Amino acid sequence: MIKDAYEERNGILGYRQMTIKLNREHNLNVNHKRIYRLMHILNLKSVCRRKRKNYIKSTPEITADNILNREFESNEFGTKWLTDVTEMKYDLQSKAYLSAILDLGDKSIISFVVGHSNNNELVFKTFDIACKTYPDAKPVFHSDARFKKYGVEKKEKLDDAGMTQSMSRVSRCIDNGPMESFWGMMKSEMYYLNKFKTYEELEAAVIDYINYYNKHRYQKRLNCMTPLEYRQYLRSVA
Repeated sequence: MIKDAYEERNGILGYRQMTIKLNREHNLNVNHKRIYRLMHILNLKSVCRRKRKNYIKSTPEITADNILNREFESNEFGTKWLTDVTEMKYDLQSKAYLSAILDLGDKSIISFVVGHSNNNELVFKTFDIACKTYPDAKPVFHSDARFKKYGVEKKEKLDDAGMTQSMSRVSRCIDNGPMESFWGMMKSEMYYLNKFKTYEELEAAVIDYINYYNKHRYQKRLNCMTPLEYRQYLRSVA
């Protein structure tokens, strides 16, 4: 079972994720220490290697208060959303950009768009998809301070949607911590493990990974559920 699960996800599972997966999918009650020992015997370990991200300091032209103030916990879906854009490369030097919105209640990615440019169109399309999919949501909407260039138009869209704007302080990536954690997870489990020759290959891999993350990647902090499972749980206890 360990070998099958390891091969199924192309070697990205470490012993913690492996333990949750086997217990959930095979109705087991196995301790993580046993899985660690067995994976060591099998010479299996996660192929993921996290890379450090370099941050460039900037001074926003338009700022907003840090309303979220690192209060990342939420017991309800649709009350706190985080957003950011990350850069990826294909064909050695060509760049693509992934814009995404993460809900802090169930830790799911509720909206995402891959594009060739990091511009208003990319960010606003991501936002519009989220609003169309969840029209009743009126969350605190938190973004990185590097979102300066979206300025007044972005503020107007938030006001029209009835959302409260919140913004990280300059050079304080920890203010948007869960979003940064998702980028690190996605890149270590998918992006860094592959070489993409075309934009289409990269886009398909992003779509596949986010589908896996939302529907199939168990998280210990979500009571060993997937994000979408945990959303149903939140609704059942509300």
